[in-house]
Amino acid sequence: MRVFQLVMLMGFYALLGGCGNVWNDPYPIAERGGNILYSSFSERPKHLDPAQSYTSDESDFISQIYEPPLQYHYLKRPFKLIPATATALPRPRFYDARNRELPASGDALNVAYSVYEVRISPGIRYAPHPAFATDTQGRPLYLNLDAASMRDKFRLRDFPMTGTRELTADDYVYQIKRLASPRVNSPIFGHMSEYIVGLKAYSDLLVVEEKKLQAARKPGQVPPMLDLNRFDIEGVTSVDRYTYRIRLNGKYPQFIYWLAMPFFAPIPIEADRFYGQPGLAQRNITLDWYPVGTGPYRLTENDPNSRMVLERNVHFRGEPYPSEGEPEDGPAGMLAEAGKMGPFIDKVVFTREKEGIPYWNKFLQGYYDRSGISSDSFDSAVRVGSTGEASLSPEMESHGIRLKTSVATSSYYLAFNWLDPVVGGAGDGLQREQTRKLRQAISIAVDFDEYISIFANGRGIAGQGPIPPGIFGFRDGVEGVNPVVYENKDGNARRRSLEVAKKLLAEAGYPDGRHTRTGLPLVLYLDTTAGGPGDKARLDWYRKQFEKINIQLDIRSSDWNRFQEKIRKGNTQMFFLGWNADYPDPENFLFLLYGPNSGAKANGENKANYQNPEFDRLFERMNNMENGPERQAVIDRMVVILREDAPWAWGFHPKDYGLYHDWLTNVKPNQMARNGLKFYRLDTALREQKRAEWNRPMVWPLTLVIALLLLSAWPALRSWRRRERQVARPALQSAAGKRG
Repeated sequence: MRVFQLVMLMGFYALLGGCGNVWNDPYPIAERGGNILYSSFSERPKHLDPAQSYTSDESDFISQIYEPPLQYHYLKRPFKLIPATATALPRPRFYDARNRELPASGDALNVAYSVYEVRISPGIRYAPHPAFATDTQGRPLYLNLDAASMRDKFRLRDFPMTGTRELTADDYVYQIKRLASPRVNSPIFGHMSEYIVGLKAYSDLLVVEEKKLQAARKPGQVPPMLDLNRFDIEGVTSVDRYTYRIRLNGKYPQFIYWLAMPFFAPIPIEADRFYGQPGLAQRNITLDWYPVGTGPYRLTENDPNSRMVLERNVHFRGEPYPSEGEPEDGPAGMLAEAGKMGPFIDKVVFTREKEGIPYWNKFLQGYYDRSGISSDSFDSAVRVGSTGEASLSPEMESHGIRLKTSVATSSYYLAFNWLDPVVGGAGDGLQREQTRKLRQAISIAVDFDEYISIFANGRGIAGQGPIPPGIFGFRDGVEGVNPVVYENKDGNARRRSLEVAKKLLAEAGYPDGRHTRTGLPLVLYLDTTAGGPGDKARLDWYRKQFEKINIQLDIRSSDWNRFQEKIRKGNTQMFFLGWNADYPDPENFLFLLYGPNSGAKANGENKANYQNPEFDRLFERMNNMENGPERQAVIDRMVVILREDAPWAWGFHPKDYGLYHDWLTNVKPNQMARNGLKFYRLDTALREQKRAEWNRPMVWPLTLVIALLLLSAWPALRSWRRRERQVARPALQSAAGKRG
């Protein structure tokens, strides 16, 4: 029986050893109870260099690391610019062609150039980095590496010594130079070169210099660093240690918003020198991989296929939590931390999750502190009332989870190519009128309210024009409804009937969907990148929308590159696209329909190639106006023109839904900025308590399995012991006989 008892005791002690622990905790034991935020990401970031990065998922990382001179107020809506590293918002000064200063309210046509002078706060320091490390004599340790010193360097942490230094105006000037570097290929260079005086000429000099360096290098040799300080930009200068000046062509009021974007964050020349050394790029030791900033956090672990970690920047000066916000912020507890210095969290761990179900389960188990809501999880998380208001399901409420929603500053739309003879705007007056009515008919038939309900779980609002909510110029309520597509019924907007759409279609020359002269059915073409099995339902829905007014829809699928090429050359008829705001100004959406920005003619963002002389004149007037009643009136007229011309079927503006555990506070989604992690607060004790409650190990199945194994083994054990005894007895008898 001793063997059986031993096995039982081992199983018993194994169970005891497991009791009291959370067996499924995916994080190291050393992190338990730590002031650490746990989040996730699905797509690996391609760029962490602020001169190159232009996607929202990358912004989740770099916005915590880099500091442009300006930022958006964390709580106030509409979005409000405030200083970040700057001491105040810069006020532009305007000059005419004879260098005479003009009043701020003067006519934009008289402005030859504008000047923005930015002064930054003294005492701001960079996070620790090897680029700043020096010896006892103050000489750089790692800016002149040779092959021998590189032998054991494969990650940034392999450089044991780090240093820091104060942020200066020169660092901001240097970053603007990087926007023009042929080695960086910044996506905003083309746009900025139209405004920043001398930026294009400076880039041309760098291109010549780069060609010389490439021609002089030996085969297999890495070219030396491109010296950006060899030349100056005429319109960008350092005034003193803490002040720099930017001169722009003409008047461009929206430029101040760019000063809140990572493109204009500082980069120290030491970082460029460090990463530009031969051999480092081959080992992924680059600025694109290891950022250098002055923000509240620094990137200490970069494994974009698995995990990325931000840790508190020990040199960060701190930033006070806002003391004011929207009227509802106070009652909601959003001002409880007013005046306290952030960041409040020591570390942020991002884990890559490629599949939605494991990610969702980990959130429900408490292993992620926040979560979005996929379509698969929506019904279990959210209840939508008869009025369209979203609330949490009982299961979510029982977990203490909170729901926050916000309408994104984005527009998704169905574009009609203005160059196309069937749906476009070319031709004589009669033809233009007919194609306009065709576009209006389609705009009524394609029911984006239904699309939002079916494919977005109701997370969105139907577009009434190009400008989304939260942006100046957007009209809410009845006055903001598009009368071409909707009618007012007792104060409620209702989509016009299909009879109205069919009447417009007949007036366009296609009664019952057939050409008046030829009798042939009307066939239209939609270009898309969709085409996989998961896209079938959506594509079938598109076809049914056109079938409602007897139009046949032919869907042409292609890969992204081919799709982009067709749009760029104007070889499309209809296509879907979207636009997310770069900055909260109506110009950032209305310029998508400005004639000179034609995609096919000028490689601009007007992918529909729309052109209307009156709209273009109004855009040029509106573009340089300050927000106010006069600008609103101009925008209202522009929107009326667009609704009548219908170069887009206005699509929808998506709603963002976020879930947050009750131990994570101070969370307020901000569609224009992603640098709010510094204000998040964690109750780690509550999190540990809830994790333990929600992840109690179920011991009885394991106990039952062990008991069944022992019971099944018991007959074999008895048989073995019986054989042992039988063998032992004859052996003893034989031995006794020999002794006798």
